[in-house]
Amino acid sequence: MSCPYWFKLTLLPVLLCLAQLAACSVLPTLVPDMAHNPPPVALDGARGPLSAERSQAIIERLQASGAPTNIFDLHLAIEESITGSPLMAGNRVELLQNGPNTYQSMIEAIEGARDHINLESYILDDDEVGQRFAQALIARQQAGVQVNLIRDSVGTLSTPTEFFTRLSAAGVQIVEFNPVNPLTAKAGWEMNQRDHRKLLIIDGRIAFLGGINISSVYSGSSVRLGFKAHQDGSLPWRDTDLRLEGPVVGELQKLFIITWAKQHSPPLVARHYFPPAELRGDEVVRAIGSSPDDPYSLIYVTLISALRSAQSEIWLTNAYFVPDPQLLATLKEAVTRGVDVRLVLPGSTDSWLVFHAGRAYYDELLQAGVRLYERRDALLHVKTAVIDGVWSTVGSTNLDWRSFLHNQEVNVVVLGRGFGEKMQAAFRADLAQSHEITLQTWQARSYDVRIQEHFARLWEYWL
Repeated sequence: MSCPYWFKLTLLPVLLCLAQLAACSVLPTLVPDMAHNPPPVALDGARGPLSAERSQAIIERLQASGAPTNIFDLHLAIEESITGSPLMAGNRVELLQNGPNTYQSMIEAIEGARDHINLESYILDDDEVGQRFAQALIARQQAGVQVNLIRDSVGTLSTPTEFFTRLSAAGVQIVEFNPVNPLTAKAGWEMNQRDHRKLLIIDGRIAFLGGINISSVYSGSSVRLGFKAHQDGSLPWRDTDLRLEGPVVGELQKLFIITWAKQHSPPLVARHYFPPAELRGDEVVRAIGSSPDDPYSLIYVTLISALRSAQSEIWLTNAYFVPDPQLLATLKEAVTRGVDVRLVLPGSTDSWLVFHAGRAYYDELLQAGVRLYERRDALLHVKTAVIDGVWSTVGSTNLDWRSFLHNQEVNVVVLGRGFGEKMQAAFRADLAQSHEITLQTWQARSYDVRIQEHFARLWEYWL
C-alpha cells in the first residue's frame, strides 16, 4: 500500500523532512555509453558460475524460443554489470495470482518448514489472514524451526503491539525496520526510508515474492467468474506473486540477511540458511534488490535498460504509476520504434494522491501512442512487466518516485518464452477486465478532475 502513515503525522515535520530529501535524492540518468562493449553474458548454476560454453548454450536456447530481440544480444550483459546480481539457471517459477491462492501456497510452505523461516513484509495486519500466519509461524517455532521476521514500522503502524509480543514470546525473532520512534532506532532514524519488500523464504530452498502483503484485504477473488466483493462493498484486490525454487533462492536469502544486519539487529540464530543449491527447473532468473542506501535503484536502471532494448512489445501492469521524466521519455521513444506499449493501471485506488498524480501523465502518453487501460471490478495492486514475450519481472516495485528513491524493494527477472507466455496471458486477462482510455475521451474529462491531477502532481516526488 502507498504511505498511509502520512495522514497520521502533523504537516510541518513532514514538509521539513521532504524539503531535506528533495535536496539529496535523485534518479540516475542512463546514457548510451552504458551499452558500450558489454562483457559476455555469464550464468550461474547450482554449483557456481557456468562455463562460457554452457552459458552461451542456454542463451541460444532462450533466443531460439522467441522472436529476435535485443534483450538477449545486448541487454543481459548490461543488466548484470549494473546490478552485480548473476543470472541463475535451473529454477522453477510458479505464477500466483490473487490473495487466496497465494496465501494457501505460502501457508503450505510454512507448515512444511524444517530448519528456518525468514519473512519480510511491509504490512502484517492483526486480522483473519494475519492471525492465520501468526498461528502457522508460532507452530513451526514451537516445533524447533527458527522464525525470523522483518516488519516495516510504518506499514505495521496500525498493528497492535500485542500481536508481535505474542510472536516474540513464542521465540520468533522480530526486527522493526526503521522504527517510527527514533528512540528505538538502532541504525539511525530515516523516517522516509521504508521496507516495502514482501519476501518469504523457507529453509533456504523455497521463496515467495511479489506485491501481496499479509492482510485480509486480499481475501476476495478478482477473477470474473469468481468475483465477489467484500461484505462492506469494497472491491477485491488483484495482485501477483511468484513461488520460486532453485539456486536463485540463495540470492534472495542474501537480501534478507543484509537487511537484518543493516538494522543492527541481534545476530540470527544459527541455521542452515544456505543449503547446497539444487536444480529445480529450467527457468533462468535474476534476483534484484534495491535500497535507498545504494547509489541508485538497481531495479530502476534494470527496467530502463530493458525498456530501451524492447523490439516488439512492452506490457506493464502497475498499481502506483507516477513516472519520472526518463521513464516517461523511454516509453514514448519505444512507441517511435514501433513497439506496442500498453499499461494496465488502476481504475480504483487506496491512494488518492498517487492515482491522480499518475493520471496527470495520461494526455502526454496517449498523444505519444501509448495505450492505457484501467482495471475494473478490482483494486489493482500488481507490479509486473513483460517485454517482447521473453523478459518478465514480478516484485514489490511500483513505477513511482517512492519505490525508486525511498523504499527497499525486491524483484526478480525471469527470461524465456515459456514463462513470458504465462505473463502475457495474465496481462490479457487483466485487459479483458479493463476499459481503454482514449485520447478523445480523456481530453473531454471534467475540470474538477484536471484540478485534482495538478494538485496531486505537486507531490509526485514523495508519493
